[in-house]
Amino acid sequence: MSDTLYTLATACQHSEDIKKSRFLAQAAPVQTPEEALAFVRQVSDPAATHNCWAYRIGQDYRFNDDGEPGGTAGRPILQAIEGQGIDHAVVVVTRWYGGIKLGAGGLVRAYGGTAAECLRRAERLPIVAMARLGMRCDFAELTLLKARLRELDASVLQETFGAEGVTLEVQLPESQVAEAQVRLTDITRGRHSARRLD
Repeated sequence: MSDTLYTLATACQHSEDIKKSRFLAQAAPVQTPEEALAFVRQVSDPAATHNCWAYRIGQDYRFNDDGEPGGTAGRPILQAIEGQGIDHAVVVVTRWYGGIKLGAGGLVRAYGGTAAECLRRAERLPIVAMARLGMRCDFAELTLLKARLRELDASVLQETFGAEGVTLEVQLPESQVAEAQVRLTDITRGRHSARRLD
């Protein structure tokens, strides 16, 4: 299995009927726990029997069984997220009870399976590790420097003009940091170097 983590390109959903109960998994990309919990509130159906959920954002994760027996819903949803190599995502699985008890093993399979199938069908984007650099250049070098940084998928977060020139704060893929430092040194003929801000 590759070490590349993915996030969801967009929100998605998948539903299954299991022994007369209806299970609806809804997933979305999120950047913060607050965003994840807002999604949970937005898609939960108050008329449903249970709205179980889990999210993972880097090292931060939470899950909730919403009244199902402990460990039979939220944790299997989280395991589905991790098993699919997904990060920065939330999944809510809503259940409308159909009158047939599934038992603990059946619940684990139903919640985890519905979540996993939803994520399997989802459009994914690789998560690219980003870095922030601080750098300086003279006014005359700014246009060329910005053009060379754009070639590295860098975006300028902030630029400050001072008497001595321009100070930039730039975000770019981690894999491009060394090349950005080389280009800055070349353009400024060695007068300036980039420093890590993260």
